[in-house]
Amino acid sequence: MELRKSIFSIFFLSTIAFFPIENYSQTVEKDQITIVVDPGHGGSDPGAIGINGNKEKEVVLKIARKMIEISKSSPENGFKIYLTRYKDSLISLNDRTKLAKALKADVFISLHCNHSNNPNAHGLEAYVSNIRSQQSKESILFAYQIQKELSKELGLKSRGVKFSNFQVLQESIGFYPSVLVELGFLSNWEEEKWLSNLENINQIAYSILVAIRESLDFR
Repeated sequence: MELRKSIFSIFFLSTIAFFPIENYSQTVEKDQITIVVDPGHGGSDPGAIGINGNKEKEVVLKIARKMIEISKSSPENGFKIYLTRYKDSLISLNDRTKLAKALKADVFISLHCNHSNNPNAHGLEAYVSNIRSQQSKESILFAYQIQKELSKELGLKSRGVKFSNFQVLQESIGFYPSVLVELGFLSNWEEEKWLSNLENINQIAYSILVAIRESLDFR
């Protein structure tokens, strides 16, 4: 699939003393958009575990890394993408948002997989902060755009945009538009199998980046 609008380049960020993972550096230019991608969980916190053993922390890290690969393949565009973790490490929620603030993020997206006691539960959900702020409109637009792209391109059922007090969303208020997305249910046999397919991982990463571009075009 051709990238409809060019998607983004990545460099590495210099020292951030408070951030307890590797140091990264990149050149900052005023006309670039900074995207911070937060692969949920990590390290001793696996997140949801599927009925066949797939771990949420691994699925979302694969998606985040694929977003970087796609970005690096389009060096002509103006996006910078950072991850809150680049490996299987446990980063505090506060440090994840500290990084985004330090980078003056234009967009923050936290990636997760869902779980339910109902094995038939399926589909994707997007969450924005339940506290109204100057970023609320853009956050909601971003969340709807993600739902639209993933539903249209991948056929995932949309369970709607919802409001929540998740810490990474609450700590974003006043700084940048932010969304937390649940990319299917690992407790659902079919969706867990679907999320373990590398081609589907690639398509999720691509669709999220397209959604970011589309939502920014409405600013």
